[in-house]
Amino acid sequence: MQTAQPSLLESLQDSLLSLLQNFSLQPLQNILQAIDHFIWGPPLLLLLVGTGIYLTLRLGFLQITKLPLALKYLFSGDKGNNSKGDISSFAALCTALSATIGTGNIVGVATAIKMGGPGALFWMWVAAFFGMATKYAECLLAVKYRVVDEKGQMAGGPMYYLEHGLGNRFLAKAFALFGIGVACFGIGTFPQVNAITDAVRISFNVPVWLSASLLTVFVAMVTLGGIRSISAIAQRTVPFMAVLYVLASLLVLLLNVDAVPAAITLVISSAFNSTAATGGFLGATVMLAIQSGVARGVFSNESGLGSAPIAAAAAKTDSCVKQGLISMTGTFFDTIIICTMTGLTLILTGVWSGETSGAEMTTLAFEQGLSPLIGQYVVTTGLVFFAFTTILGWNYYGERCVQYLFGQKGIKPYKYFYILLVAGGAFLQLDLIWILADIVNGLMAIPNLIGLIGLRHVVIAETRLFFEQLSMNQQTA
Repeated sequence: MQTAQPSLLESLQDSLLSLLQNFSLQPLQNILQAIDHFIWGPPLLLLLVGTGIYLTLRLGFLQITKLPLALKYLFSGDKGNNSKGDISSFAALCTALSATIGTGNIVGVATAIKMGGPGALFWMWVAAFFGMATKYAECLLAVKYRVVDEKGQMAGGPMYYLEHGLGNRFLAKAFALFGIGVACFGIGTFPQVNAITDAVRISFNVPVWLSASLLTVFVAMVTLGGIRSISAIAQRTVPFMAVLYVLASLLVLLLNVDAVPAAITLVISSAFNSTAATGGFLGATVMLAIQSGVARGVFSNESGLGSAPIAAAAAKTDSCVKQGLISMTGTFFDTIIICTMTGLTLILTGVWSGETSGAEMTTLAFEQGLSPLIGQYVVTTGLVFFAFTTILGWNYYGERCVQYLFGQKGIKPYKYFYILLVAGGAFLQLDLIWILADIVNGLMAIPNLIGLIGLRHVVIAETRLFFEQLSMNQQTA
């Protein structure tokens, strides 16, 4: 019996299938990982922290001496007669926090401590402390150099102070381009969508397609309304989710109050001494603790990356210094408070030295600290709220970058494209995309830091003038 010969079409199909099976993205992924490690290596981390140290010294440790005044401005609002802007200073801060407080506060802290040991939390504090001065400077510049766009709304951020302050349009356009990349293909969409759909699937057994569909509808309803709609949601959601998470963390600390002093002692001692291997923890040198702590701290509060100034520029205020002070409290809330709560919970429950990692590690900490049912829902609720507001915040950042590069006509196509990415984000494999997003995120920081260094004298002069006038007003009052 004669064997049937395969047709030309079948041969082509077999060849294509064989090609796809043998094709691997691993070489490309290895190259991108090398680029990622280079960009986020010691030079950029030193530049980020070094800029914060320089500004801290030149501004007289403003993040300590002026923090009470910053909190007063935050909660009292700007009542100046010449206040200009689209949303209140509090709403602008909440919009920035909506993008900043995200999965990094739950997953990022766990990753840092798993890699660098308890000492990594100390170095997160260090990065946040100096990052407050950086956040102050970049948000001050955002308000000083903001402009009114075609629709009569305030537009500002690094692209505007790079162009109008530093006089460098190339760096301004580079920042805007990288900002769009991070919004669409990185922090703003895929990781957040996956965090939400996975969390509700595991905890509530909701199918991925259903949660992805509902999420897309909610994002569309909010983002199509613009900055006022986003800020309105942020004002309600961000304080609620932050307070809920902090209260749950405080409850764990109170239930284990005897272990808190030992946990804090371990954090400080591990920051300056190598951490020995124990349980599932492989051990860490001091340098690894510094690198993981600083890197995760910067990722969490985004000080120096140039994202928060975009939201700050929309604030109703009559002073760039006031908004700078209000904005720097964002780093304080994000890292000094929320990340600390997560870190101490991980350490005093002992899960940091176990076999788990990431969100699973944080979930286990709350399950042991509270109860299995409550602990799981605390982390799941935190992840859902944190990730959802991050999607909203980065949508706005990307929109402002699009507006800068392409004008008003580019905003509507961008919004529809962003919503489409949210819809498909739950069904994508993220390994390669996350590395690309990491690279673009680092690249976004470079032009912003150049702008901060180039305009440092403007920041210092505006600060001195403001506090001199404030002192004179207080003397004559």
